[in-house]
Amino acid sequence: MSVRYPIISVTGSSGAGTTSVKRTFEQIFRREGINACYIEGDAFHRYDRDEMRRVMEQESACGNPHFSHFGPAANLLEELEEVFRSYSARGVARTRHYVHDHAEAELYGAAPGSFTEWKSIQSHSDLLFYEGLHGAAVTDKVNIARHADLKIGVVPVINLEWIQKIHRDRGDRGYTMEAVVDTILRRMPDYTRYICPQFTETDINFQRVPTVDTSNPFTARWIPTADESMVIIRFARPGGIDFPYLLSMIHDSFMSRANSIVIPGAKLDIAMQLILTPFILQLVERRKRLTQGRKFDERAHETF
Repeated sequence: MSVRYPIISVTGSSGAGTTSVKRTFEQIFRREGINACYIEGDAFHRYDRDEMRRVMEQESACGNPHFSHFGPAANLLEELEEVFRSYSARGVARTRHYVHDHAEAELYGAAPGSFTEWKSIQSHSDLLFYEGLHGAAVTDKVNIARHADLKIGVVPVINLEWIQKIHRDRGDRGYTMEAVVDTILRRMPDYTRYICPQFTETDINFQRVPTVDTSNPFTARWIPTADESMVIIRFARPGGIDFPYLLSMIHDSFMSRANSIVIPGAKLDIAMQLILTPFILQLVERRKRLTQGRKFDERAHETF
């Protein structure tokens, strides 16, 4: 971790809501005048879309039907850790973009499913913000979690996650139900080994729980709305968290454990604003004090 170059990492599986969380962070950064350097987890996939399909077929033919983007073999995790390490040490990073669709293809000048060229980021940023699958990953080869100053986990309960994936893949990508189920089954070993363990490394978790029947996610006709959900917010270190203040500011919220607060799903944005803004400002203020202190020391040295 670094005082001068802090890192915020948001981790969650596909469709978990990390993109919405990213928008909340962007609002906070804009309101507080914070210059953030953005890193996308998709940039560190090992293969582009066509290559991934070929590798999955090869792995399946060799007896491995569970090769997925959730696992380390399909990602450049050592390179991602190096980005975290280099930013925390010197404020520099290297990244690229994964082009998801035709709109992004026009923006980046690359085909959908491909990557842009790697580029260095050396801007005078206040912090680095990562959003993706492996922001708190720990394996026998990497420990990405140790480099982040603030780690946020975003995850729905498993049935809700499946419902969101089914509706997205069938509605936006034209997949059949059978194809989506095959994808879910293929990912499960890597999900349990590499995604779930990250949520014990995080500082704060936001877990969305539906309050309607999702017993059979494969027959659900629609995704439960925010008003049909609750969100459990768990703090790894609850000391210093002003729970009475949060309970007074978030209507219909309550504490379920000494380190957890439960809020209505529609209150997630305001809850994140209230909870995360002080943490972010603390990181930025620590950085400013260190930077200003070094500038003062340099001026004093020049005087003599």
